[in-house]
Amino acid sequence: MLWSRLGPYDLAVLENLLWRERRLFEYWAHAASIVPTSDYEIHEATLMRRWPSGDVNWGTRIRDWMRANDRLRRSILRELRTRGPLPTRELPGPAKVPWGSTGWTDGQSTTRMLEFLWAQGRVLVGGRKGSARLWDIPERCLPPGVLGQPRLRVRDAVRAAAERSLRGLGIARVRDIREHFVRGRYPGLPAVLAGLQRAGRIVPATVDAESDWWIHADDLPLLERLEAGEWEPRTTLLSPFDNLIADRARTERFFGFRFRLEIYVPKADREHGYFVMPVVHGDRLVGRLDPAFDRKTRRLVVHAVHAEPDAPTDAGPALAEAVGELARFLDADDVVFPRDVPAVWRRTLRTA
Repeated sequence: MLWSRLGPYDLAVLENLLWRERRLFEYWAHAASIVPTSDYEIHEATLMRRWPSGDVNWGTRIRDWMRANDRLRRSILRELRTRGPLPTRELPGPAKVPWGSTGWTDGQSTTRMLEFLWAQGRVLVGGRKGSARLWDIPERCLPPGVLGQPRLRVRDAVRAAAERSLRGLGIARVRDIREHFVRGRYPGLPAVLAGLQRAGRIVPATVDAESDWWIHADDLPLLERLEAGEWEPRTTLLSPFDNLIADRARTERFFGFRFRLEIYVPKADREHGYFVMPVVHGDRLVGRLDPAFDRKTRRLVVHAVHAEPDAPTDAGPALAEAVGELARFLDADDVVFPRDVPAVWRRTLRTA
């Protein structure tokens, strides 16, 4: 996602922000994410102190299961306090009542307990060894003083989250805001938005004759610059988890672009590919690629290229450059395109 947004960057900078300066931390925001530590109090108020909540059956099941396995919970926390950070495999188990599921989490009691404690903020990710998370107690994962601050009131947290969400979305309805940033965790949102409007922080807007939209007051100068043509378009490949396309219904409405993640779809049933990356060209979504980095041969292999019906020919050279930039970021030695490249970009991509 960062490469899509920023272009090539130094991974060591991200590692430093995460594990040394601790200005970022891993948490469950609208998805498992890397989030700013400065927003810790928002996550603490909207999820950590209230979790599990929401669906009655699901929340009750988790509370009952954690209560039945309180010994496992206490053992994990004790081990982390004395020996952390630790990977899951070095932490206690099994559970008195094993976690049951019809999916891949069946019997994964220690993993589930850690994830539930993570949602509550009782444990955090203190580092990584390869792709494996190293769990630790929050006191060692956050900068000094973060945990000692007075708790944020839920209403104030919703207010801050709503502003973050609206700034990220640019323009949004209530449903859009609810699906963004602290996804689904906005109690009393309509009243909060009314208060933000009275304070001059947000402004009502009309889109396609619908008047239930909002824009942040701080973005009005940006809107004026965009309307004046002060904008330099880019062409890039979006991560399937990018905020621009995370809300599939919104993406389809704004761009006429239907996008579905097919990682969990059987190979024979996939329409576009395993890890499809939509192509942004200026202010349009014009196609999608299914790339994979072969670490053994050090080749970036593009398994499929798909163009939207109205994709412009002039997106071809910019797309070729974006793929080349991704290859350089991955330190690939070569890029391989498939034979059946869409006709609109065939000449450009075959010679890239």
